[in-house]
Amino acid sequence: MQQNEQNDSQQKPLPTNDSVAVVTGAGGGIGRAASLKLSQAGFKIVAVDFNTITGEETVNLIRTQGGEGLFIQADVSKEEDVERYTKATIDTYGRIDVFFNNAGILQKFSLIENLDAVEFDRIMNVNVRGVFLGMNKVLKIMNAQGFGSIINTASTAGIRAEHSMSAYTASKHAVIGLTKAAAIEYVRKGIRVNAICPGGVDTALTQAVPMMMQESGYTPEEFPNMRIGRFAEPSEIAETVVFLASDKSSYMTGSIIAVDGGLTL
Repeated sequence: MQQNEQNDSQQKPLPTNDSVAVVTGAGGGIGRAASLKLSQAGFKIVAVDFNTITGEETVNLIRTQGGEGLFIQADVSKEEDVERYTKATIDTYGRIDVFFNNAGILQKFSLIENLDAVEFDRIMNVNVRGVFLGMNKVLKIMNAQGFGSIINTASTAGIRAEHSMSAYTASKHAVIGLTKAAAIEYVRKGIRVNAICPGGVDTALTQAVPMMMQESGYTPEEFPNMRIGRFAEPSEIAETVVFLASDKSSYMTGSIIAVDGGLTL
């Protein structure tokens, strides 16, 4: 009974009027959709993106719907940029309740034998180093607070391999590993760490795939099968993010959630 009482004391219902969510990759796609949905749920949003124009557009949309938001331009693979967006959040709002660690990029389609080290490093720097640095800084803040929820964006490529996308596949497997490691390290500290694994999502990133194939002159032998018959809308993925940000998911940590229309079945 004493242990249950201790755990209950660590749970903080979300959101309150002061709850703050930091979203990386907030300038478009899943990041923008999640920023808008979290704002509608009552969170103040700190939108982080490499692209200033699209990031500020997201904040303007948040304000248009009556929410509160702040944009921070950052390259998530640079430690000084991550320190800057976390410091700006604390300086402005004094807390981070939710961290949607979402920023990521796709690789150029290539067999492993044709994949150069520069492209491999580019993918790993954003998709793995960026996720690690975000957790590294935010977990310090959440640990001092005694509460928080982190949601990392992995991929179905973190559950299975995608043809001709070895670097991307490796990076998303690493995100899942980081998620599980953080979840077990902070499971008794009032902090929950989970990951979502989207399949095909209708975003600018996936819309660029035909052009990527044209530029590379290479088409993978196999494409993912959208078993549900369509790509997801970013807002559908965002609903899962809001759920993981809320106390409705209070007993979930280390969970790897496929939101993929049956792709990994």
